[in-house]
Amino acid sequence: MILIGQYDSPFVRRVGIALTLYTLPFEHRPWSTFGEADKLRPYNPLTRVPTLVLDDGDVLIESHSILDYLDSLVPAAQRMFPVAEPQRRQALKVAALATGMADKAVSLFYELRLHQQTSDMFVERCRTQVAGAAALLESDRTRRPGDFWFGARIGHADIAVACALRFIGEAHPGLLPLAQYPGLANHAQRLEKLPAFQAISQAFIPPSS
Repeated sequence: MILIGQYDSPFVRRVGIALTLYTLPFEHRPWSTFGEADKLRPYNPLTRVPTLVLDDGDVLIESHSILDYLDSLVPAAQRMFPVAEPQRRQALKVAALATGMADKAVSLFYELRLHQQTSDMFVERCRTQVAGAAALLESDRTRRPGDFWFGARIGHADIAVACALRFIGEAHPGLLPLAQYPGLANHAQRLEKLPAFQAISQAFIPPSS
């Protein structure tokens, strides 16, 4: 398999960490959606990442659909989305909040850095959405005292939150003061020390155009 995209993307990174934790072999092509869009376009006409090229040549896009496929490659007991309800839907909700929060942070970055004239209304809307998702995640995490969000093993929800917080902290310093979110801060700090997180890591590189 070939994973396309840079690890400063929280969406690419969550896939790379999952592949690593599942010990699934893959090649990484850290192509930029801006500077190397021509390389990416033959695989994904949307020129978005993550893009995962399978061994048979088929191509998967969007991080959740990729993770759903990766889960199908391992025994049910090893899957990082819970199999049984209600934990499955709860984990999907946490992951959706985290990736949605990251997506709004990406939109905010583009608005602030790539537009000559910014919309104050749009900027405030994105900031409110990011803060609202973080508050809900903080509340949920503090109600779960274990090392991981759902049970004794790391899951996709854990990874999604940590990757989103890392991206937001680097792309928007001060947007989410982690002192206000101690549960999320502790969660992310512990995960970032894990070997897979250290191996699948890249400092944020702002797009130049």
